[in-house]
Amino acid sequence: MNLRRAMSIAAVVAMTVAVTACGLQGDGGTTRKQVTMDEQQAIDRAEEIIHQAADGMSPKPTLERTGPRPVGPCLASDGRSADDRVQVTLFYELTGVPGSQAKKLVLQARDAWLKLGHKSNSSDEDWADPFPRVGMRTEPDDYWMEAITGVVDRAKGEGLATLKVTSPCFLPPKQSSTSSTADPVALDTPQTDDPAERRALDHSSRIYEALQVKSAPTQEGEGLRTVQDAADTSAHHTWSTQPLTTTETVRALARAQEYFEGAGWNVRHVQTGAGTPAVVALHVEEGTVAQLAPSTTGAVRVAVTTPVLRPASADV
Repeated sequence: MNLRRAMSIAAVVAMTVAVTACGLQGDGGTTRKQVTMDEQQAIDRAEEIIHQAADGMSPKPTLERTGPRPVGPCLASDGRSADDRVQVTLFYELTGVPGSQAKKLVLQARDAWLKLGHKSNSSDEDWADPFPRVGMRTEPDDYWMEAITGVVDRAKGEGLATLKVTSPCFLPPKQSSTSSTADPVALDTPQTDDPAERRALDHSSRIYEALQVKSAPTQEGEGLRTVQDAADTSAHHTWSTQPLTTTETVRALARAQEYFEGAGWNVRHVQTGAGTPAVVALHVEEGTVAQLAPSTTGAVRVAVTTPVLRPASADV
């Protein structure tokens, strides 16, 4: 997809409703929360919150933990200065129950968390929607959690329920701070000194980690390039996953959507010829657009377009 089309989609995405910024609350100002704990404490607390929602569910699902290594860099970092804080994020798919029960499981997770006094972040839930989502947080330790219904078969009303818990950003003990970085799966990306190209490659790497599927060898027309469109210049990085089954595609895109929403992107879906909707996300502050589009070959094609940021003109 060319840059003109990408920017057109960006304008549409910008008008979508605001999303829940899980785990980032309290980091938008100049004063950071200086939470100190070790990784295992953060994981144990996140696991406890997951089980608070799932243990009383009926029908009883199987908890299937997915996702990259749970401890990674703090997503609230501004990316321009050193930040040793890390963050725990756990994803659990609720398997072993009919897809028609996904909505019921999400509602049960909400009720269980509310009963324990956790606070809702969702002011506009539409429980008539066959695929609802719930956003909540704990007090005073500020863990953020979601119960999410991913669409498996819209016509049949079948979904896949997922629970996600994100810890606050925290500073590990000194002895472990150097070993608490993310454990990224290698995406073969080129090296560059250009800031916009580095930004595009960084977003691609995070998307790759969220998808949790292997990338395919670089195809003709894919890779990193600079695109000029009228007065705008952007860095554009494209790549593809290996072919996936329909179920694998749905689950991978659901994980990517969870990452985008947790990192504060605006997200929408676009219908494709492959049947499964594409995920289009906008990073409002940067103007970066990410597109994850299933193809008829089974591969998910990823495109990240980020504008070259120039100093504001004095005439503006």
